[in-house]
Amino acid sequence: MLSRVAERVYWFSRYLERVESIARLIQVYTSLLSDLPKDTGISWHNLVLASGSHAEFERRFQVKDEKRVVRFLLEDQSNTSSLAFSLKMVRENIRTSRDTLPPESWELINEFQIFVSENIQQGINRRNRHEFLEQVIRTCQGINGLIADTMRRDGAWHFLRLGKNLERADMSLRTIEAGASMSAEFAAADMPEAAEVVWSSVLHTLDAMTPYKRTMRVAVSGEDAAAFLLEDALFPRSVACCVRQMQESLDMLPDGVEVKKTLAKIAKPLGGKIDYVDLQKLLVFIDSMELHFRSLHSAVDQAWFQPR
Repeated sequence: MLSRVAERVYWFSRYLERVESIARLIQVYTSLLSDLPKDTGISWHNLVLASGSHAEFERRFQVKDEKRVVRFLLEDQSNTSSLAFSLKMVRENIRTSRDTLPPESWELINEFQIFVSENIQQGINRRNRHEFLEQVIRTCQGINGLIADTMRRDGAWHFLRLGKNLERADMSLRTIEAGASMSAEFAAADMPEAAEVVWSSVLHTLDAMTPYKRTMRVAVSGEDAAAFLLEDALFPRSVACCVRQMQESLDMLPDGVEVKKTLAKIAKPLGGKIDYVDLQKLLVFIDSMELHFRSLHSAVDQAWFQPR
């Protein structure tokens, strides 16, 4: 297949995953703040940190209140991590590669963009936020389900799968990082009950609460939740599972030797001993993993998308 088509399919899946992830983050964080005591001092700015767009936000804003943060993450077109910008890029990438993806997905994306543009204020205002974000999440899942059920497992499928799992693993890491950072703050303030609420929120963000309970069979704790989300090989949003699915797709794509080497550097520490007790060490480990994933994207771009 043409490299430009492969690149569009790859970015289509990354941006679609980003739309869903932003909706999940805002939805669960809204619930988290209502569950925590008001004197915990948790800021809405943590949501910007979790999304990875804090540099742009801090450059433009000094006040870090709820309305500015939610508006920045939902509708700000200058923020490349915002839901509105990501959805625009989903549509642009499928528009230029419509012959590669199921025809019905183009119709669903157009309807999706119309819905978001007409109702995004509901997400900014807290009263109707849950309903709006729930619809966004379910629509993303419906589009992914259509593609999974109808798309031929050819090269385009594997580039789509590669992009989706890279974006998903990156967001899982950011979510774990946010949970670990807040837990460290609560531990310093001697508030262990608040830390438990945070890790429950982390699991809910990734739709992982029920799989966690079935697998771990223990009460929610930071150590067990982080271990499950990093290392469980069977949960689709765990980092280890995303890495495994990327490895499977790389085996089906040509000229991916350097990409495989980069991915192997990510997979190796996931099978080792990770310190989940010392939150500072865990945060350092997550930072190193995030750097590896940036390198993985660069390797993918160099291997298939750049002119030779």
